[in-house]
Amino acid sequence: MSEVKVPELAESITEGTISEWLKSVGDQVEKGENIVELETDKVNVEVISEVAGVLTEIKAEEGDTVEVGSVIAVVSDGEAQPASNDAKPEKQEEPSKEDAGKPEATEATEDTETKEESASSNERIQATPSARRLAREKGIDLSKVKTQAGDVIRPEDVESAAKPQPQAKPAEKSQPAQAKSNDNPSKPVVREKLSRRRQTIAKKLLEVSNNTAMLTTFNEVDMTNVMELRKRKKEKFQEDHNGTRLGFMSFFTKAAVAALKKYPDVNAEIDGTDLVLKQFYDIGIAVSTEEGLVVPIVKDCDKKNFAEIEQDIVDLAVKAKDKKLGLDDMMGGSFTITNGGVFGSLMSTPIINGTQAAILGMHSIVTRPIAIDKDRMENRPMMYIALSYDHRIIDGKQAVGFLKTIKDLIENPEDLLLES
Repeated sequence: MSEVKVPELAESITEGTISEWLKSVGDQVEKGENIVELETDKVNVEVISEVAGVLTEIKAEEGDTVEVGSVIAVVSDGEAQPASNDAKPEKQEEPSKEDAGKPEATEATEDTETKEESASSNERIQATPSARRLAREKGIDLSKVKTQAGDVIRPEDVESAAKPQPQAKPAEKSQPAQAKSNDNPSKPVVREKLSRRRQTIAKKLLEVSNNTAMLTTFNEVDMTNVMELRKRKKEKFQEDHNGTRLGFMSFFTKAAVAALKKYPDVNAEIDGTDLVLKQFYDIGIAVSTEEGLVVPIVKDCDKKNFAEIEQDIVDLAVKAKDKKLGLDDMMGGSFTITNGGVFGSLMSTPIINGTQAAILGMHSIVTRPIAIDKDRMENRPMMYIALSYDHRIIDGKQAVGFLKTIKDLIENPEDLLLES
C-alpha cells in the first residue's frame, strides 16, 4: 500500500486545490501515471503515483483545499477487479437465509443485485470522476446518459439527464427555483465561486497595494525607428531563425535589461531590513489567459539574443494558454513587463508583481501629431510607457532616468546592440 501525498510544489506555495481526479476508486494505475490535477496559486500540477497498483481510496474531493504533505489517496498492490471486489463485501447472504420466506428479504436481495449490476456497468462506462460522483448523488444510471460531445460522459451530460424529472411541472417549479437563487427575480444574477487562481490574484494584488509605497511615472516613445527597422528586417529575421517572428517585446526586453544594469535598484527587492540587489536578469512577461493573468519568466535575458527572447515568449504564451506552465516557468523573476496595448489600452498604472521593485507597462501605438522642432509637425506612431515602482527602494530621479533610458534605446534601436 502506498499513500499519495501532495508533493513539495515551490518555496512560496504551501497548498493547492483538487482540480480534477484523473482516476477513480478501483482503477488500475501505473507507476509514474498522473492520477490527480492540483490547481495552485501559480500553475496546475499533475500528481503521479509512485507505485503501480489499484487506487483504493480517495481522501479529498474535487474543490477541496489540501496542504503540501497531506495524504489525498491510497494505492494498493494488485490488479483492478472492480466487479468481483464490489460483489464480495455485499454478497453476505447468510443473514438473509433466516428470512428466506419473507417477501421483504427477497425484494431486498433483488434490489441489491440490481444495484451491483448497475454499479458494474457504470464502472465500464467512460466518464470523468466528477461526472461519476454527480451521477451517484443524483441516483442516475450512467448507461442511460447520452454524451453531448465525444465518448466520455461529463458533468453537464449528467445534469442534462437529470433535467426531465424536476421539469415534470415546469410552470410550478420555475418560480420556487428563482426565489431560492434570487431575492429579486426581475434582477437576475449568477453567483459563481472565484477560481483559486482568481482568489490568489486578488490576494496578491491587495498585498502589493498595502505593503508597498507604489508610485507611477510616465513617458512617451516615438516608435518610428524601431517600426522601420522591424519592417526592413522581419522577413530576413524569420528566415534566419526558423520562423521566429521579430516583435516589439524583444526590443523592450533588451532595453529593460540595459536600463536595469544602469539603475540596479530597480532590479531589487526588500527582505526585512535588507535590500537584495539581484545580479541576474530574469524578466517576467505578463500573459492573459481565460483564468486570469499569469507572469511566466524569460530567464537570462542578458545572455540571449532577440530571436531567443522572442521564441521563449511565444513558447511560454502557448504553455500558459494550454495550462501547461511548470513551476519553474513562474519562479525567480526580477522585473516584469506587461503590454496592455495588445488590448487597446492607451495608458495605465500597472501594479508591481509580487516582491519586485518595479514593473514596466507598454501601451497602444497611436499615430499623433508631434512637434519635430519649432517649425515642423509630423504624424508619428507614439506609445505611452509607464513605470510603477516601490518608492521605498527607488527615488523619483531613478524612476524617471530608468524610463528615459528605455525611451532613448527604443527610439535609437541600433544602440541596443551596444547597451544590452
